[in-house]
Amino acid sequence: MTSREEAAAAAAKSGVAIRELHEIGEFSQAFRLFDEIWRPDPGNAPVSVEMMIGFAHSGNYVAGAYEDDVLVGASVGFRAAGGALHSHVTGASIGRGIGYALKLHQRAWCLERGLERVTWTFDPLVRRNARFNLVKLGARPEEYLRDFYGVMADAINEGDSSDRLLAVWPLDEQPIGPRVEPAEGRPRVLAEDGGGPVVRAADADVVLVGTPRDVERLRGQDPAAARAWRAAMREVLGALMDSGGRVEGLTDHGDYVVTLTG
Repeated sequence: MTSREEAAAAAAKSGVAIRELHEIGEFSQAFRLFDEIWRPDPGNAPVSVEMMIGFAHSGNYVAGAYEDDVLVGASVGFRAAGGALHSHVTGASIGRGIGYALKLHQRAWCLERGLERVTWTFDPLVRRNARFNLVKLGARPEEYLRDFYGVMADAINEGDSSDRLLAVWPLDEQPIGPRVEPAEGRPRVLAEDGGGPVVRAADADVVLVGTPRDVERLRGQDPAAARAWRAAMREVLGALMDSGGRVEGLTDHGDYVVTLTG
C-alpha cells in the first residue's frame, strides 16, 4: 500500500475526506476551527487567514479534514531546512482518528515532494499528545525548548510557560504503529504524587520521566501544582536532554523513557 493509499484508508476509517485548502472561505473555516479549539485572545491566533493564504500559494502544506461540508480538522506546515516540513499547527476533533489521518495525509504529501521528515513542537506535560506523537506515530523528541513561544494567551496555555519538545518524524520508514516501552526495572526520576511532581535521584543508564495525568485540567483546578510540574519537567527532562539524553519512547503509564549517555 502506498503512502497515499494509507492516508486515504485512515481518512475513510475516521469518516472524513482530507484535501489541500486553496480558497479564502476554506482558510476562514480553518481559522474558526483553530479558534474553537484554542480560544485565543484576538491577537494570539495560532495562524492567520493571510498566513495560510501565503503558505498555500508558495507551495507549503495547508490541508483540512471534512465530514460532508463541515471542517473537523486542519493542519498548516511550511518547508524547513534539511528536507523537512515543519508542522506549525494541527487541530482536530478528539477521539475519532482525524488527527492521525491528517498526519498520514501530511506524510504522503511530503514523500511526494521528496521531503525526508516532519518536525513539530508539543508540550511535554500533555500526556495524550506525548502518547500520540511517540507511540502512535513513532516520532522522537530531539530538543527541549524552554519558553519557546513566550507568553501564550489562550484557554489551553493561559498562565503557563510555553516549554516545548521538538518532535522529529522520519518519513523513510513505514508508520510503526503503537509501540509502548516497558517500565519494569527502570527508576523514575520524576513521578506523580498526589497530583504534584516528585523529583528523585537515580544512578542508571535508562530512566523514566513521568508526566501528570491531565495537566490541562490541573491548570484550572490547581494552578500551583501545574506550575510545579512545569518547573520539575524543565529541571529533569530539560537537563537530561541538554546533557545528551535521548527520549526513546513512552511507557503505558505516560513516562518518557530516556537513555543517558556517559
